[in-house]
Amino acid sequence: MIRQTKRIDNEQRTEDLRSRHIPRLLLSYALPAVVGTSVNALYNIADRIFIGQGVGEYAISGLTLTFPIMIFLQAFGMLVGAGASVRVSILLGMKDQAGAERILANAIMLTIVLSVMTIVPSYIFMEPLLRLFGASDRTLPYAMDYLRVIIPGNIFATLSFSYNAVMRASGYPTKAMIQMILGAVLNVALDALFIFVFDWGIAGAAWATVISMFVTMLFVMEHFTDKNSLIRFRRSAMRPSRSMIVSILGIGMAPFAMQLVGSAVTIVLNRSFVHYGGGGELSDLAIGVYGIINSYAMLVVMLVLGISQGMQPIVGFNYGAGNMDRVLYTYKLSVFTNSLITVIGFLLGILLPSVIVGFFTPSHSMISIGESAMRIALLSFGFVGFQITTTQLFQSIGMSMKAMFLSLSRQVIFLLPLLLILPRLFGLDGVWMAMPISDFSAAVITFVLVKQQLKKMKGNHTGHAHAPL
Repeated sequence: MIRQTKRIDNEQRTEDLRSRHIPRLLLSYALPAVVGTSVNALYNIADRIFIGQGVGEYAISGLTLTFPIMIFLQAFGMLVGAGASVRVSILLGMKDQAGAERILANAIMLTIVLSVMTIVPSYIFMEPLLRLFGASDRTLPYAMDYLRVIIPGNIFATLSFSYNAVMRASGYPTKAMIQMILGAVLNVALDALFIFVFDWGIAGAAWATVISMFVTMLFVMEHFTDKNSLIRFRRSAMRPSRSMIVSILGIGMAPFAMQLVGSAVTIVLNRSFVHYGGGGELSDLAIGVYGIINSYAMLVVMLVLGISQGMQPIVGFNYGAGNMDRVLYTYKLSVFTNSLITVIGFLLGILLPSVIVGFFTPSHSMISIGESAMRIALLSFGFVGFQITTTQLFQSIGMSMKAMFLSLSRQVIFLLPLLLILPRLFGLDGVWMAMPISDFSAAVITFVLVKQQLKKMKGNHTGHAHAPL
């Protein structure tokens, strides 16, 4: 009886993706994703607030110096999770459940292999890498204490992310949200306990993260071993498939490349702060300010990513089913909502920078630097929602090369060259100025590409073109 009820629920999920009113359907998928990603961002921000308020301003800078390594490690979770979730959505839209389950099995095996391959060299070369990234004698101890715990535990975070993306794509957005909330709440509670009660310093924040990721990994593993799940682990599916691995990596390459470039850009930024800040205390504080601005931007962007993630299974399913009207409507509604979010984020960052920085640190020096830096860095932040949503559109319909190009355009084509030019003309302010100019330039390229793609999709209707909106 329970199995029959679950089968009916799964059929209803499929029918919803095919025919439910788009605004309500997007809300049902996006709301859990928004809550999940926002809570996820909040616990990262809480990490930094606890570290800034409970350990010190140089601890924030030390944490910021770990970003390139952390982004590098997280990139492999993005590579597998994003690629697998898109393939699962498209295969379910084509009514190929067995294929979706083989994608799931191959994704998990791939995640484990890649995690082991990246953890060992990251741990061995930790100190020289941090020195290369701009660590000083004031900030290096904090960065080392954090990474000694985080790097070995990264496999839990990577598996948790990959599982979560596939869970959401297979029609369980609420359960995916619960997983993220569970991790966030546990992480914040352990942060407070380890930093303020046990006095473990920045290492306490790292232990809190690793433990919470381990628990959420167990939570989502249980879902995919449940016989009543729409797709689940099956022994028959646990066979490596070269074609499936290639398809996962091909689609996931866009967010993966974006993460790797993000790691490289963070290194260049940190080195720029060291060089144009004089290599002393100002440099260390500027690195910490960048970490704070990054945290604020991440909070806003996580809202955008949540809506984009909610959009992904709807777009992927209906693209696979040939319902182009539903694909277009979902995309346009997502762009409007996400653009509104980033415009509000821009206004708050411009009007209240000292308040935002003050949440992270009581340091007057850091607040003073952050006030002017945030006003410059966020000048074009309002365009980010459109750019992220459009990149997700291309990824959701399997156009991985265009998605990769858009993912990389801001950072490779614009930001990196600007970081080499503007600071020579304007000093430290030039580092901050490179950010809004690259945001705006990437939005222009995105507009040109999506305008062409939307025109093609409008002329590519099938017999399902008049499916309900």
